[in-house]
Amino acid sequence: MTERLRPSDLALLGQDTSRTPMHSATLEIFDPAESGFDHDALMAHIEDRITFVPRYRQHLRRVPGRLASPVWVDDTAFDLAYHVRRSALPRPGNLDQLRELTARIMSRRLDPTRPLWEMYFVEGLEGGRVALLSKSHQILVDGISTVDLNQVLLDVDPGPRQVVPEDWRPAPEPSPASLVLDALAENARNPRTLLTTSRGTADAALRTAGDLAGRLGSVAGALSNRRATPDSPFNFDPSEQRRVVLVRTALKSYRRVKRVHGGTVNDVILSTLTGAIRAWLMTRGEPVGTGRKIKALVPMSVIDDELEPTSLGSQVIGHRLSLPIGESSPVVRLHQVSYALRAHSETGRAVAADRIAGVAGFAPTTFHALGARVAAEEAQGVNVVITNVPGPQFPMYLAGAEMVETYPVPPLQPGFGVAIGVTSYDGGVYYGITADRDALPDIDVFGQCVREALDELVDSASDSRPRAPRGRKK
Repeated sequence: MTERLRPSDLALLGQDTSRTPMHSATLEIFDPAESGFDHDALMAHIEDRITFVPRYRQHLRRVPGRLASPVWVDDTAFDLAYHVRRSALPRPGNLDQLRELTARIMSRRLDPTRPLWEMYFVEGLEGGRVALLSKSHQILVDGISTVDLNQVLLDVDPGPRQVVPEDWRPAPEPSPASLVLDALAENARNPRTLLTTSRGTADAALRTAGDLAGRLGSVAGALSNRRATPDSPFNFDPSEQRRVVLVRTALKSYRRVKRVHGGTVNDVILSTLTGAIRAWLMTRGEPVGTGRKIKALVPMSVIDDELEPTSLGSQVIGHRLSLPIGESSPVVRLHQVSYALRAHSETGRAVAADRIAGVAGFAPTTFHALGARVAAEEAQGVNVVITNVPGPQFPMYLAGAEMVETYPVPPLQPGFGVAIGVTSYDGGVYYGITADRDALPDIDVFGQCVREALDELVDSASDSRPRAPRGRKK
């Protein structure tokens, strides 16, 4: 029996436009060493593991007349080679070239007639390394029936493993007549189904019209050689092009600050971003006077019996946080962020970082995708979305190759020009910053501001004595 798209997924599908493609992505860098990891090995590995995520071989079929939501059906023409693509940088490729390639790929929408994911195997990196850029539509990863493909691809040791051949045969696609009959029968049983579908269709039509208006506005702006200046450097409808900034830092730096000033690693990360935003705005001549704050939506994991359970053992909700960018002292900023987050942890629903990091597979990819889904529903009235997910503090492997770096690449939601993702993994903390290419040509400076804000906190810890823990873990 086919599975119908849920109302929340239908709303996400309606938000997908050329300016706001609703896919989340992850960029991972591997050291093949002597593992023999190459494109052919990747193809074989995915072919072996994709059986654990059957939705990755399905696509959407719309019901004639839009009598009900689209249904997931097996792709009878599924072609793994279409989804797993091969690319290369001019040797020796560096991180700047890799992020430019990532930005171009992130700017393109997924083909709605095929399974909604793509993966790029990128060769030519310096040191003989290779990169894997994977992107999946947000409706594909719900944490319930489907997790991110990367979660099932990575292993805790290099292997090798026995491959069990799968004789997968796609189920025949339903005929238009059967889709209509099923929809009519479902509408008769539950009349609200038709109302939900109609609302979703109307929303999609409005967003399509808005996308067309945005295109016309962009053309008009180009012809007049003028560009609208948004009220906030963060909040505006993005264009079709992206910039990506990647920052690698050491986890030991955050732990050092935590040990001296108290709080959690999560507090230090958010305080680092607060300092980075402050410094970046100052480079642009923006006011950062006393009392100014930036409103952030920070998706967090909780245990809540009233929410839909996920396969990750927790749910993800949006926590609103005011980042005190008007405070000049890095230590005071840290204490203010820590105090604001303490209320969340004291509800008793918050999930400890070590528990999230212990979820089977490389769960950060799925958690980031769920965070993006939360942002799509709850980001009204905030300036920036920050997803921060702790990962395992030991090496992970794909087809025998060690993953040495991992960067989240979050999507831009409607009305947002910047999105920030953070993943901690094996002694590192990795920032992935997505921004609108046209509006924020100076977003590269923000990456440097992240490093300097962290250095500022580390310097403050060097000049202070350790404080007693505040009672929250990690």
